[in-house]
Amino acid sequence: MGQYTTPRPDKRQFASFKDFYPFYLNEHRNRVCRRLHVVGLFLVLVLLLYIFLSRHWLLILLVPVVGYGFAWTGHFFFEKNKPATFVHPLYSFIGDWVMFKDIMLKKIKF
Repeated sequence: MGQYTTPRPDKRQFASFKDFYPFYLNEHRNRVCRRLHVVGLFLVLVLLLYIFLSRHWLLILLVPVVGYGFAWTGHFFFEKNKPATFVHPLYSFIGDWVMFKDIMLKKIKF
């Protein structure tokens, strides 16, 4: 943990997603990290559409690899922190999509 720049309140509990989201955004201050999240989530949507249309159901196994691959690359190499997914998986998953929406709506810089 010494290599990470932001302290990790791994044991911190959040009463709601509303309480969690500011922490989540703080973990995504690096623009490249946010961009990698957007690219990964966009590719997940494209992949899901392809799977649905082509009926190549086995490709569903690639969805988490694509989504988390891009996101975790952003955290480990650019943000220099551990993904919140490791401690808060559900809120982190929701946070990914809310941040994606906020970036698409230009509420957060891409």
